[in-house]
Amino acid sequence: MQPYFSNDAIVTGILMIVLALIFYTSHHPGKGWQKFYRYVPALLLCYFVPALLNWPLGLISGDASALYTVASRYLLPACLILLCLSIDLQGILNLGPKALIMFFAATLGIILGGPIALFLILQFAPNIISANADELWRGLSTVAGSWIGGGANQTAMKEIFHVGDQLFGTMVVVDVVVANIWMGFLLYGANIAPTIDKWLKSDTSAITDLQNRVENYRASVERNPTTTDLFILLAVAFGGTALAHWGADVITPILTEHEELLKAWRLDSLTSSFFWIIVIATTLGLALSFTRAKSLEGVGASKWGSIFIYFLVATIGMKMNISEILQNMGLFAIGITWMMIHVSIMIIVGKLIRAPFFLWPSAARPMWVVQHRRL
Repeated sequence: MQPYFSNDAIVTGILMIVLALIFYTSHHPGKGWQKFYRYVPALLLCYFVPALLNWPLGLISGDASALYTVASRYLLPACLILLCLSIDLQGILNLGPKALIMFFAATLGIILGGPIALFLILQFAPNIISANADELWRGLSTVAGSWIGGGANQTAMKEIFHVGDQLFGTMVVVDVVVANIWMGFLLYGANIAPTIDKWLKSDTSAITDLQNRVENYRASVERNPTTTDLFILLAVAFGGTALAHWGADVITPILTEHEELLKAWRLDSLTSSFFWIIVIATTLGLALSFTRAKSLEGVGASKWGSIFIYFLVATIGMKMNISEILQNMGLFAIGITWMMIHVSIMIIVGKLIRAPFFLWPSAARPMWVVQHRRL
């Protein structure tokens, strides 16, 4: 069905207004809004409001728009560069082996938790899953991508493994709902972190030192951006995106010549141009984090990166049909079981090595640690 608005200039304006309203209300001091967003995550609305505008309202449609292609091919690589260039890898290493052990434990919990959860659900309640096996593993890869590396990784998995829009929409809901259940426990734990650390017998001195050092660095580079600063920031973001596309254009045809061999080894994702765009953009961002470009965080690099990723989220949302989510409710059982396995491994390892509670919430998301908590 043809949407009411098919002009992408109009659709862009609608999505920007939607995102602005969500962020404005989520930060509104009114108690009503605070209570609402306590139970309904803002990220979920960034998916669902555009989805509602698609179905049942029929105002916009991802099928009649090129915005998702623009956002995923141009804004996503730019976002990765801007988010990665301010990562303090040295600071993370200075936390010592416990931080790395917790990171690998959390990642292992996600890698192993997915297959184990899927096996358990199919063994004891096979009839609650309607997706076929091939669709299922592809869809679950997007949840793993999100839990390990956030929304940018999730979108990358969608494109690389060719996950259908409707199944992806369900996976987004599984991701957000299950992750926010765990986040509720983490927020409670953050309020009693000293008590937990005492129980764990953890040494938090390295974390306190790093917090102070990073806060001092941010204060030293933060400034009111000039027009020149913003042009340099955008040149780094989109110049890096151009290099990522160029590299992908060079590498992909070479690997395509060996497509049959790669398929035999289940490495056919290496023939995806989008895969190489993401890999190169991320590598560039990490490389820039060791240069003076890191100071672009002082003029809002991560904020611009967040804007790009949320616009991408909105374009994904307008491709979703909410009615089809109800047909795959069994995926929530997999998601909850998966998260329980992940959390169990983190608790066991954290207790054994006496890791500070600070390292637990984002052990599988080191980028999120540095960007949003800023240590």
